[in-house]
Parts: sequence; C-alpha cells; structure tokens
Amino acid sequence: MHPLHPLRPLLALGAAVAASLFTASAQDSTNFPAVGEVIRLAPELDTLIAPGSSIQVLSSRFDWSEGPVWVKDKTSPGGGHLLFSDIPPNKVMKWVEGTGISVFLSPAGFTGPAEYGKEPGSNGLALDDEGRLLSCEHGDRRVSVLTEGGGKRTVADNYQGKRFNSPNDLAVHSSGAIYFTDPPYGLPLNWDDPKRELDFCGVYRFQNGEVTLLTKELTRPNGIAFSPDEKTLYVANSDPKLAIWKAFPVKDDGTLGEGRVFHDATEHVAKPGFPGLPDGLKVDAKGNLFATGPGGVWVFSPEGKPLGRISTGEKTANCAWGNDGSVLYLTADMYLCRIQTLTKGARW
Repeated sequence: MHPLHPLRPLLALGAAVAASLFTASAQDSTNFPAVGEVIRLAPELDTLIAPGSSIQVLSSRFDWSEGPVWVKDKTSPGGGHLLFSDIPPNKVMKWVEGTGISVFLSPAGFTGPAEYGKEPGSNGLALDDEGRLLSCEHGDRRVSVLTEGGGKRTVADNYQGKRFNSPNDLAVHSSGAIYFTDPPYGLPLNWDDPKRELDFCGVYRFQNGEVTLLTKELTRPNGIAFSPDEKTLYVANSDPKLAIWKAFPVKDDGTLGEGRVFHDATEHVAKPGFPGLPDGLKVDAKGNLFATGPGGVWVFSPEGKPLGRISTGEKTANCAWGNDGSVLYLTADMYLCRIQTLTKGARW
C-alpha cells in the first residue's frame, strides 16, 4: 500500500456531505461487542496476533461493506479515520474513534439518473501519491480521483476504447502507478450483461496517462496488493470454481511475469463455517499476507503457509491497516470490525 497522507480537502468535503445526509450518534464507548474467533493453524500466528485477541464490531447495519482505507490525521482520535464503501446504497462511509459512523460521500460509484443494478457504488478505495482518494467505481465503470476542489475526475475508464467491466480493487505502487482489477460484479447482470464490452476480466496498470493490460488469465480477479519490496503482486481470484490467490513477479518495467498459485482454497468454498470467496487483501511489513477468503481473513506466511484465520462468521470482503499500522480493520458483510495485531502494515 502506498504511504498514507493527510486528506485535508477530503475532510472538508466529507464533513459537508455528512452534515447534509447523515447525523452520526455519539459513540464515546470503548466497550465494543466481539464477534467470531481467531483460528490458529500454525504456532507462528502467535507472533502476529496475540492469543485471546478479539474481533471487535465497531458498527453494523450496512448492506455490503467493502474497500476500507485509513486516512492518517495526527489531530484525530486514533491518529486518523477510516473510509469504506457500502456498495448497494452507493455510499462511502466514514468511521472516527469516539464519534462513530457518518456518510462521507454519496453518490459514490454511480452518478447516472436511473437505477443501476444491485451494486452501483464504489468498491476498493486507496490513496494516491498525493494523498487523494482513489475509488474503483462499479456504476460509472472507472477508477476516479477526488480532487482538491471536491469534484471527481476520471483516472481511467476504458482499455483500447472499450469500457471496463466494473473496477473492483486497486493498489498504488511507490512509482505512483495504479494497479487495479476488473471483474464484472458491478454490472447489473454480471458477466451476462449486454453492456459488457470486454470479453475478459483484466488486471491493469495506469501510469503516465496510459492503461496497460498486465494479465487476463484470471477468471474473476479481485483483491490486489504488493509485497513490501514491491517485487511481487498478489491477486485474489473470486471464482468459486477456482478460489485461489496468485503471486506475480513484478518486472523492472512494472509489468508482470508468469504468475504462480500462492494458495488454493477451492476445497473450502461453500463448506459450513467457510462463508465467502478470495476478495480483498493486505500485506504486513514482514511480508505476511492477510487475505479475505472462505472462512474470514486467511493469514499466510510469505512462503504461502497458512498460519491461521480471522473468522468473523460472515462473508468478509476486505481489510486495511489503521491507527499506528498495527490495527487491522475488516469489512464483513453488514459489519465494520477490527482486531489488534502484533505486526504492522507494509510501508507504514
């Protein structure tokens, strides 16, 4: 994940939108309820998550929470705030320690006048190298950036003149290049939608005004993240018939070499106690992978050894490091959760 920067213009815009659309109730309690459990598959997990750690539920009643990103702000409680998407109602939400939830941005992913499917909103969120909010937008089928003046501009919305399916998740390289995935989940009829213009689901890079197709070998590319040294790009494939994570070597020119299967979780799909599919993911400073998938957030060593699972009991869509870099925030269906870890996010 690219280093985070303060978002002064976003703070101002978010406050204005929140004031007009939503009034957050006071949340001065630190006595959050717990959900799920941490399942240990290897003793090494104890160096990353202390035994007895609980998964706290910070807020709930969302339709489908996704794409969290932490915005650093030394003047705020906890050192910043969390932004995340609630896709069906087309909103970006904001969570602040001690205050709670408010609407940060609406509409968030579709700005047209008509209805647009069940998931029109934004999905993955990130900060660019200037600290501006980047959004993968389902309905408007683009990657956008929220500018200093408060308006959005299109970063990329097509490949060789054909509109993207529905950009899903993104990762920002230290060079400023934006890597993103493009499955069809935001299209009203998914893969069978007549508005679909591409006959594949790609992984792309946007740099210097140009979109480059990096690979189209994955059937449903989804979550995406770099290793700490940026020599490996991890991509989740959310296909129930091939529920895998792949690791791609990143070449010197930023393109990808031949990928390898990092882990295959297909056997767990639809089993009792294993809700969800490979989705969003993040990497810690030691190269361990925290990847949402069947049964919660899988924790893998850099070599791909499963160390454990953070099981919320719900389909868990994504995660993000926050606070001082050691707190992992989870978007799990209708919940926003977090867990304290013993590690820190990559490049924190």
